[in-house]
Amino acid sequence: MAHPEMEENQISLDSLEKGIDNPAFESPGEEGLHEENHDGPCGGSKEERQGEGKGRVSSYCRKALQPASKAKRFCKAHAKTLRMVALGIFGVAYLCYLIAACWLNFQRALALLIITAVVVFFMLWSLFKKYCGAKVLQLLGPVQKCFQKSWRWLKWLLIVVLLGGLVTWLALDTARNPEQLISLAGFCFIILFLFVFSKHHSAVSWRAVFWGITLEFLIGLFILRTTPGIQAFRWLGDQIQIFLGYTKAGSVFVFGNTLVEEVFAFQSLPIIVFFSCVMSILYYLGAMQWLILKISWLLQFSMGTTPTETLSVAGNIFVGQTEAPLLIRPYLADMTYSEIHAVMTGGFSTIAGSVMGAYISFGIDAASLIAASVMAAPCALAMSKLVYPEVEESKFKGKESVHIASGEEQNVLEAASSGAAASVGLVANIAANLIAFLAVLEFINSALLWFGEMVNIKDLSFQMICSYVLMPVAFLMGADWADSPVVAELLGIKIFLNEFVAYQQLATYKKNRLDGLEEWNGGQKQWISERAETITTFALCGFANISSIGIMLGGLTSLVPHRKSDFASIVLRALLTGICVSMLNSCLAGLMYVPTEVSDCVTFFGTANFTSTSYPIYTCCKQLFASTVLENGTLSFTGVWDGQAESKLWLMQCCGHYNHTSCTW
Repeated sequence: MAHPEMEENQISLDSLEKGIDNPAFESPGEEGLHEENHDGPCGGSKEERQGEGKGRVSSYCRKALQPASKAKRFCKAHAKTLRMVALGIFGVAYLCYLIAACWLNFQRALALLIITAVVVFFMLWSLFKKYCGAKVLQLLGPVQKCFQKSWRWLKWLLIVVLLGGLVTWLALDTARNPEQLISLAGFCFIILFLFVFSKHHSAVSWRAVFWGITLEFLIGLFILRTTPGIQAFRWLGDQIQIFLGYTKAGSVFVFGNTLVEEVFAFQSLPIIVFFSCVMSILYYLGAMQWLILKISWLLQFSMGTTPTETLSVAGNIFVGQTEAPLLIRPYLADMTYSEIHAVMTGGFSTIAGSVMGAYISFGIDAASLIAASVMAAPCALAMSKLVYPEVEESKFKGKESVHIASGEEQNVLEAASSGAAASVGLVANIAANLIAFLAVLEFINSALLWFGEMVNIKDLSFQMICSYVLMPVAFLMGADWADSPVVAELLGIKIFLNEFVAYQQLATYKKNRLDGLEEWNGGQKQWISERAETITTFALCGFANISSIGIMLGGLTSLVPHRKSDFASIVLRALLTGICVSMLNSCLAGLMYVPTEVSDCVTFFGTANFTSTSYPIYTCCKQLFASTVLENGTLSFTGVWDGQAESKLWLMQCCGHYNHTSCTW
């Protein structure tokens, strides 16, 4: 039963509207003051008058806040309706904006239109699953049961059809470029090599291996061969380059234009800070979690792997080898050896998005780097299950999905600040490693040179040893025999030092080619072919090097300290698998590489500026040299150059840049 005092102090809406003071908010002292105020003949003391003034102010404040309180209650009561109205207004406004953009310039607005279509599709798909998914599954129940009964023979029919299509495509495609068969042979050899080193040969899940390779092949085929794939990833690479260019604004402000233009550390490393900041914002907004879950679902559904290992490998497409395991941190303690091996292999087989930005700033092809990271995910899972098959009972096998924890940031600004601050350690680590590894490499080369001179071996170096030892591997990946020593050298630097140094040297070779330098300079190759560049870009795309062993063990051990010995027993096998995954990607790149068609050199020379050299000028000059005939002091030309009045002039200009026997006339 309520007390009389409480009943007297209850507040009602009527009393608020009339402006009557609410005694429930008054202290006992205030009540005493009011009572004493009536006793005094002259209005009471100074303290009494102050108390009365405070009561009046609080009453006025309550009266002023009444409209705001009513609005707040109305918004709470109709929150869903107001949200729908706001979204409707925003949708109509965006639709008008999109129509205006397409009307003004459709080609310019095409990218915006495609992005909008993709977002709308997934939104509609989510709504369809939410409201109609259960009904559709119920209707398709009989079809699913029939499909499951027939899966035994349908599975083999599908395999035969896919293999038949692959063989037919290879026969038709390699007829024009027989050198592609070398890459195919290298692909098969690497898979056989990994099977030989398998932990449990009889327990290999061939479903995971087959579907992993199939997905890798289909992704590579779409990206490297189809016109939409080539254009989409080229556009994506261009946009990333433009986006990363915004880093210069912050770098110039902090370091000055001179340092940013001339010093490597101030040119490339700030990109990692910017990229890390953006990734942190995307994580806060939930965009990265959504994308990783979609990729993870595709891999899990097709390959039959567990959600934990699949989620970590999918995350490796975007984040590094120590960040991806954070996605499955609560589950690491209970994961099997095979699942942990898959997590490690995924980390060794890919690179983080932040360092990818640095490699793009070197001049490495952005589309190839993106393609290599995406293709590595299914291949890493497949090869992991080939090398370390599952022989234990996983606790996560029956789970459809696992929970991804969101960040602890409270707003976008905090997420941006946290991402930038977290990258400082990564930038310092990269800078320190570059200083240390390049210094160690120089010391090793000096020591090898000294030992080589003792037995009259000139120019002995670490790169030379790698070029001889790994040269057959480079050739099997698809590089020309002349380019194989350089590709093998870069591969050795990547495995025994790190991929950052290797990509930096690859960028130097690429720059020399684009600048139109001669291919050979005193027996030393100054650049490699476009095909070899592409193969090397894929082969270097991964953290699989000796120094990464410590990073991997340190990252996982900090999350699950009591499994340190388990991690140490698996890491070397995972490192070998990660190295081979990058090589398999490079083999596919060599298999699907299409040579760039040589442009019409006669037309090109008609508008070319010979004040400087470039790769097109070098290519056309080489073609012109091959078409030159010098007999009895008479100079003539063959092919398309015959009958061209400017052929002699063009030959003189080419001879001004390059040395050739045709220049002796």
